[in-house]
Amino acid sequence: MGKKIHTLIIGAGQAGLAASEHLSNHKIDHLILERHRMVESWRTSRWDSLVANGPAWHDKFPTLEFTDVNQDSFVSKDRVVEYFEEFAKKIKAPIIENINVFEVIKDSKDNFLIQTSDEEYEAKNVIAATGAFQVPVIPKIIPNHSNLEQLHSKFYKKPEQLKKGAVLVVGSGSSGSQIAEELNKANKKVYFSIGPHDRPPRKYRGKDNVWWLGVLGKWEAKTPKPGTQHVTIAVSGYDGGKTIDFRKFAHSGITLLGMTKKYENGKLYFSNDLKINIENGDKNYLDLLNEADEYIKKNNLSFPEEPEARNIIFEHSCITKPLLELNIEELDITSVIWATGYKHDFSWMKVDVIGDDGKPIHQNGIAKTPGIYFLGLPWLSMRGSSFIWGVWKDAKYVVEHIANR
Repeated sequence: MGKKIHTLIIGAGQAGLAASEHLSNHKIDHLILERHRMVESWRTSRWDSLVANGPAWHDKFPTLEFTDVNQDSFVSKDRVVEYFEEFAKKIKAPIIENINVFEVIKDSKDNFLIQTSDEEYEAKNVIAATGAFQVPVIPKIIPNHSNLEQLHSKFYKKPEQLKKGAVLVVGSGSSGSQIAEELNKANKKVYFSIGPHDRPPRKYRGKDNVWWLGVLGKWEAKTPKPGTQHVTIAVSGYDGGKTIDFRKFAHSGITLLGMTKKYENGKLYFSNDLKINIENGDKNYLDLLNEADEYIKKNNLSFPEEPEARNIIFEHSCITKPLLELNIEELDITSVIWATGYKHDFSWMKVDVIGDDGKPIHQNGIAKTPGIYFLGLPWLSMRGSSFIWGVWKDAKYVVEHIANR
């Protein structure tokens, strides 16, 4: 018989730590099992210059502030790690590191048996808090190529690690945007493949976009708009925080391209969708400005005017006449960085709570099998679920359900 524990948390990232605080508040006996170190993804699965996407006053748990930093600044990944270490110490999180979970099965008593690399556990509840960034996804477009290095953004650290030569960055979300800009500033020739995206303003009329998303009710949205489930968001705190504008990228020397489509005989081919992708990003940007203006008017707020925010700079020729193919050798493209997201891996979950698509079956984190819970997934209960403050709120809901079982 395994070691008995009331609730077992799998994963010591932000989701697992949030759950631990709430469980402790309810005086519920629990353990956190972590296969590496606490918040390992923040330590080793991010590039060196990464900063948080939101300001310090926002990207945090409600019960612990960032200290010794400007609250409007975008803190470094190392500072984020320090923050979580401080939080874990504050709540006395019961973490066991360097332990692998091999499987979770249901026993005959409606408890769960958890097989690990250390010992077996028996728990009444299991919280899967392994997060959204589990298995990096690289589309099967370019076969192994002797002269071409391909890596996921998870494994990119800094420009110096890449071969000499040009770089193709694929993916127009926060990761791809920051990496492309960093490589360009490092005097690399950068080709940047851009798909559909939203691009909110970094700041408008004195308030950061995370503030606007809050007062406009967008963080609390329960489901994405139809057709936007997989649209990436081009926003970051890089270089002090600024609105991402792909036209400016083009004018700085980055060659913009549409979505990467296929590879044949040493050539890469791209969809002729660059202009429409950028224009749809503009629409998202302008729509949010309009909503913000309406909110200010409706609530009689005296926020500063910012008419220049609506100025769109002139098009670059790479947008009006986009390249639809690239010859890898002729252009000396030696590296491809795929900022193309992640997929789930719940292969260790042997309880009937995972769908045929590999995604958990749950309602606001509560699985259909009593005693199984999920945290840290995008859109778990709302748009903000995968953010630090959002996962804390979801964890509170899940733990209250556990406390009342």
